Amino acid sequence: MTEFICYPKCTTCQKAKKWLEERGISYTERNIKESNPATDELKSWFDKSGLPLRRFFNTSGLLYRSLKIKDRLPSLSEDEQLSLLSSDGMLVKRPIVVSGDYVLVGFKESEWAEKLA
Repeated sequence: MTEFICYPKCTTCQKAKKWLEERGISYTERNIKESNPATDELKSWFDKSGLPLRRFFNTSGLLYRSLKIKDRLPSLSEDEQLSLLSSDGMLVKRPIVVSGDYVLVGFKESEWAEKLA
């Protein structure tokens, strides 16, 4: 089953959800603000994604900016970064699609079409 992790007020998430629905792709929706991912879950997604961990941070978010994470990130260990991400769902880049053996972070239509369509 495909899990769609999003923040409903996010316009990119809304666009991604519409894309999924237009293609008849079934999914389970999860509001990242209400159901924050745990550290173990984030570690699993990170491992499956093949992406650098920094790509999981919502760099345009207000919380990211107010905590000055950009300046701190290079000196944080992987465990510290995962712990920080799990502390608040608003720090996590979205939308995220988790399905089987892959994880997609952010909405890149061509990447989604390749994996989901």
